[in-house]
Amino acid sequence: MKVVMLIYLLLITFSVSAQRLQPNVIVIVSDDQGYGDFSIHGNPILKTPNLDKLANEGVRLTDFHVDPTCSPTRAALMTGRYSARVGAWLTFAGRNHVYKEEITMADVFKHNGYRTAIFGKWHLGDNYPFRPTDRGFDKSFIHAGGVAGEIPDYWKNDYFDDTYFDNGQPTKVSGYSTDIWFEQAKTFITEQKSNPFFIYLATNTPHGPFNVPNEFAEPYRKLGVPETRARFYGMINTIDNNVGKLRTFLEKNKLADNTLVIYLTDNGTTAGADGPNNGQITGGYNADMRGRKTSPFEGGHRAASFWHWPNGDLTGGKQYHHLTAHLDLLPTFVDMFNMKLPKAVKFDGSSIKTILTGDDPIEEQNRTLVVHNQARFGSSLGDGSLVKYRDYAVMHNHWRLVDKQLFDLSNDPSQKNNLANQYPDLVKQFSSYYENWWQDVTQNERLSPTVLDTQQQAEVLLTAQAWKGDKATYDQSHVIAGVPNRGIWHLDVKTSGRYKISFARWPREANLGFNEGYVRPMDNPGLDPNFTLYQYKPKTLDIDSVLFKLNDKTIAKANVSRDKQTEVSFEFDLSTGLHTLEGVMQTSSGQLISAYYMYIKPSN
Repeated sequence: MKVVMLIYLLLITFSVSAQRLQPNVIVIVSDDQGYGDFSIHGNPILKTPNLDKLANEGVRLTDFHVDPTCSPTRAALMTGRYSARVGAWLTFAGRNHVYKEEITMADVFKHNGYRTAIFGKWHLGDNYPFRPTDRGFDKSFIHAGGVAGEIPDYWKNDYFDDTYFDNGQPTKVSGYSTDIWFEQAKTFITEQKSNPFFIYLATNTPHGPFNVPNEFAEPYRKLGVPETRARFYGMINTIDNNVGKLRTFLEKNKLADNTLVIYLTDNGTTAGADGPNNGQITGGYNADMRGRKTSPFEGGHRAASFWHWPNGDLTGGKQYHHLTAHLDLLPTFVDMFNMKLPKAVKFDGSSIKTILTGDDPIEEQNRTLVVHNQARFGSSLGDGSLVKYRDYAVMHNHWRLVDKQLFDLSNDPSQKNNLANQYPDLVKQFSSYYENWWQDVTQNERLSPTVLDTQQQAEVLLTAQAWKGDKATYDQSHVIAGVPNRGIWHLDVKTSGRYKISFARWPREANLGFNEGYVRPMDNPGLDPNFTLYQYKPKTLDIDSVLFKLNDKTIAKANVSRDKQTEVSFEFDLSTGLHTLEGVMQTSSGQLISAYYMYIKPSN
């Protein structure tokens, strides 16, 4: 009996020790910072000393790629699969939802005994079953929507003293957004004792609005940098400072050696360079690349990728030039840490363990990847389906096929010389690859609507950002301006019953009536006066009534009083299955505008 007990205790001890030897993992993703927005990548003005130090002390991947926009990059990063395959190829219209059956990076870490947390930007859904807490995260401290100040986010968030969502609960904070995310991460780390941790720290900076404490923008203004770029660079410096503080924190807590810290960017630059999105850069700095955010050219999707992990020998400032991508992170973790999957997954990415360790010679590279941009700002969305041949690039080693144009990056990094006529066989080969890729990744394309399940979420808020059918209405400035767009919500009802369905022009926390206007105060010098959020003229809508449309049929109407009426509510029985809903605000002149907000919960 004593022998059995001894063996049992040894096994328990070994199991706990092995668990503690598992590396902690922190993945940091900045928002709209391009490859050229680092001093280590040659930027002549911007200084990023802490990020440079991370790159110089770790391993740098110089030919690393992401999607050209936010949600698609995050979807591919989280799943190791193409964004078009997993349902998230737009940043709105419900097409930013990763299919509910997909396994996420957080699911995998949690399955392997990690405590999991996200801080900052999620942008893959604000309702069940698409919230971070539905996708494997134990802790979620985020803003809603794609960036602070978008329609799903808490009203009036502007990066300063905002209200964020702590596991779904609105929580008021004091301070600048970048600082908040890093401080929350350090608090989470402090709380971990026996479990390894996985942290996904996704800043909303330097994405617009270009709001930043003046002390960060002022040094660039003094150098003659244009105002918007000075603010953009200042926002990057808030990240750089916090990365330095986080690494110091890890060192003081004796966690640095066994913590893998990865820093990457989510798409091409916005304010760091001037010029057309698909054209040559005319100002600023973009590391000699063509195109910016949303572009299928290199400047739209080539990204920074820094890895540092002393216990894993990812040190020394080594650089590797293999074609790699965000798709590779999750399969690399599974391989590198001997992780088990909750269920079988067919990754589109590959483990790059041997690349990171220097065991995979560049001469043996023979890889093909596809980049696709489906962004449709300013145009009609319809149902938001994928569009074939829209802004795509086939990447094979140093070759790029971009919308039937062929470029050799080894001789032409700026993609100025179209070689399609000189190498027709390569064009045919890469075009064929795209055709097969398209057929493969789109074979299961479908809507991915919010699910109404009262056991999982007591009340659902849907906003105009999730509409189908009209131009994107995604920003709180659009609400302030009263943009006259129309759109419908798709809702998958799992719990049938009687519901109270309320429509509004303004969110509840704004405490404004249908026919009240709003003027956003400009009392903070850190707020960017040039951003459209403050240029749109507020508009008061003269709304007489609201029509409730269910499955494209008007089933009820309610008048709107002239006093401070904030919502119009209807009670109706909803059966299980897919439904479309719309609240149509009708003005005194007969104009029809879809209500920007809908709240739905069971009737009492």
